[in-house]
Amino acid sequence: MNERVSFRQLRYFVAAAKSNQFSIAATNEHVSQSAVTHAVMSLEKELGVRLFDRVPQGVVLTPEGQDFYHHARHILDSVHDAMSKPRFRTKDLAGTVRLAASYTLLGYFLPELMTRFRASYPDVALDLIEMDREGIERAVLAGDVELGVVILSNVQRPERFGHAPLIRSRRQLWMASNHPLAALQSPSLQDIAAHPYILLTADEGARSAMVCWNARQLSPNIAFRTTSIECVRGLVSSGFGVTILSDMVFRPWSLEGKRIEARPIHDAIPHLEAGLLWQKDKALPKPAEAFQQFLMHAYGS
Repeated sequence: MNERVSFRQLRYFVAAAKSNQFSIAATNEHVSQSAVTHAVMSLEKELGVRLFDRVPQGVVLTPEGQDFYHHARHILDSVHDAMSKPRFRTKDLAGTVRLAASYTLLGYFLPELMTRFRASYPDVALDLIEMDREGIERAVLAGDVELGVVILSNVQRPERFGHAPLIRSRRQLWMASNHPLAALQSPSLQDIAAHPYILLTADEGARSAMVCWNARQLSPNIAFRTTSIECVRGLVSSGFGVTILSDMVFRPWSLEGKRIEARPIHDAIPHLEAGLLWQKDKALPKPAEAFQQFLMHAYGS
């Protein structure tokens, strides 16, 4: 790494990219806002590119910033993994972990973590199966898989399992940059109900969405339903409608290169909570325990 770029600068930049506000990044990092601003400006000067666009609601990554964000995350995650020393880590740990995950988590959450795990445990294979949430629950209870990675907020009777949360991802409104709702700092569900809505149906997305709407005795004006997040991105960025989805799957650009804006929602919207399931009161095999502990260390569970 260039000696003129520090880990602190990378950490502050990543915090700003995650929160879309320098003030929130500063609070999360327990520093002044000027420290975050200076770190980002120093990185931009060193790289010769603009990392953020300034918008009324805060900041959003530029395409160059999005690319640099992935590199910065990789550096910080690698250091974190190197410093984490689970008690059971051994150089000769080998075997297979039978793992099931749902569509969204398999596509947008697990790949990077699996790569990091493989770097630490090269002789442990991950036997990964895509299942829906109900299938994962059955497979874990039956012992067909050792671990399930699911949206915990959808799990029925979680007390049946050993379980641990990994991330809580805020849900926000997505829209095209020229959409009327982009002028509002924090649109309400009532504001959103007046516009065409793109409903993601994958991973019980429709049911999760309707819980929020029903609680306010409102209904979205559904224009399209789709199982594809990339389809949602394309439709939203082209102005065909808006949607509410979690930050875990947010990207500020569609595949066509069109900009997507995100805004916090005025009404209280439950966070998406993703985590692990395993058989209750039963010891995991060492390779599965290694993967379980690796994920929990990675996310501070």
